[in-house]
Amino acid sequence: MSAWEKKPALETAGGYACLCCGTPTTAFGMDSWIAVGFGGAGVTKDGKDVWSENQSDDDAEVWTGAQAEAAAAADPDHDWRIYLFAPLYDAVYQRHGEGQWVLIERGMGFA
Repeated sequence: MSAWEKKPALETAGGYACLCCGTPTTAFGMDSWIAVGFGGAGVTKDGKDVWSENQSDDDAEVWTGAQAEAAAAADPDHDWRIYLFAPLYDAVYQRHGEGQWVLIERGMGFA
């Protein structure tokens, strides 16, 4: 079993989000795509990439929250995260339990 720290969830109230789509939200949805198009997005386990949008040449290969959850559920005793790094926002969601991916970091993106 891996020793990892559960980070506290952030609230978006009073924070910044993408002006176009309102992200980040406080929880990552199971039907949401792990993709930003321009930038980078992916899933990590203990800080190492398990899947990355930049590895995919085809939209059919883009993971959803459900695919990240399936991978994490198969090996749950690790620090699983979904990251989104886009021009107008960045966000990191950490798995806190079955189907629970909560916002733990947010930023203004790279543009």
